[in-house]
Amino acid sequence: MSPRLHAAARAAFILAVALAASFAIAGGALRAETDSESLAGKLLVATPSMPDGYFAHSVIYMLRHDETGAMGVVVNIPMGVLPFASLFEGLGIEPGIDDEWADKPVRVYSGGPVDAAQGFILHPDEYLDAESRDDSQIAAGGLALSMSIEMMRAIAAGQEPKRSLLLFGYAGWGPGQLEQELKRDDWVAVPADQSLVFDSDDGTKWRRSLDRLEIDL
Repeated sequence: MSPRLHAAARAAFILAVALAASFAIAGGALRAETDSESLAGKLLVATPSMPDGYFAHSVIYMLRHDETGAMGVVVNIPMGVLPFASLFEGLGIEPGIDDEWADKPVRVYSGGPVDAAQGFILHPDEYLDAESRDDSQIAAGGLALSMSIEMMRAIAAGQEPKRSLLLFGYAGWGPGQLEQELKRDDWVAVPADQSLVFDSDDGTKWRRSLDRLEIDL
């Protein structure tokens, strides 16, 4: 495990254990956000004119967008691949999985530059129990972001959810900030596609996302 990945993973998951597998973003509760003008549940895609830097060629799944700001996770910047056994060992937590799954590889993503030591799991929202949903979870457009050590163990053991991304950090905007970036043509929004979000062909996700516009940029 790289020093960067080791440090980020340890900080994020040890914190999650200490908080009983719950978390908050930017000091506030995580809630589903939907309205007619919201980009929640869509893909925010960097345009070719986006300045070089972290967000160049990035694809972001949007989970919140309202008058208070916006939040999403980048789904096409992998940090590395490592066995689950090494991940759990680096985190200093008990794997709780059979040895046959110990060498199963997991791809870890950089979800954004904000709170880069905070870990998340992006997965279909069908794996959330609506009656027990709490402030440590946010859902929009059929996907959900949550933190659960038990979910991590289930994924490692080949159980549900079969589709998921393990991410560190997120992308966030203050009130009106994203709207200004949209006016500058830094971003375009396109319908989300779970097959695109969760597949491992990260190098083509940006181009494939732009192709969903059916226009040339």
